[in-house]
Amino acid sequence: MASHHDDTPQDIAYIKKKMRIVPDFPIKGIMFQDFTPLFKDPLAVEILITNFVHHLVSSGLPKVDVIAGLDARGFLLGPILALRLGCAFVPIRKRGKLPGDVHVARYVKEYGVDEFELAKDAVEKGQNVVVVDDLIATGGSAKAAGELVRLCGGTTVRYLFVVELVDLKGAAALDAPVYSLLKVEGE
Repeated sequence: MASHHDDTPQDIAYIKKKMRIVPDFPIKGIMFQDFTPLFKDPLAVEILITNFVHHLVSSGLPKVDVIAGLDARGFLLGPILALRLGCAFVPIRKRGKLPGDVHVARYVKEYGVDEFELAKDAVEKGQNVVVVDDLIATGGSAKAAGELVRLCGGTTVRYLFVVELVDLKGAAALDAPVYSLLKVEGE
């Protein structure tokens, strides 16, 4: 197990090599950045998670209480990060997938409109939350996640993404700093 990784050029190159670009998915004109092939390579997952953990613990952030993973790819990273940080994991799901009382936030994404839900008791008042997902484009889904955290009484202290589509300026829409391992321009 790696003990410490900065986002070295070798690490970034290794992760990038494992990514797959799928043209015209989910609709024509989208060059989909697929990070799921990383999970075929335990070393790639280790590099990615260690990079994220190192960023969080070396950034001078307050103690992270909760990792909130976005439906569905944030579910792949969130629990691993939560285990490493010794904190809770909560899922932010698409509408109609969570039982019980939920907060709802609507968002516009590159290719449509959707709604996210978070259980009303998932985040306690005053807790520090890190939101994680595979990719940030326009920032719509991450912004909705931040709204849900606020509705619960928590504070989003960082947004983590494997890939950031820089030209779409999604980070500007968010209420906390963004950290992304791969920055893609010209999408």
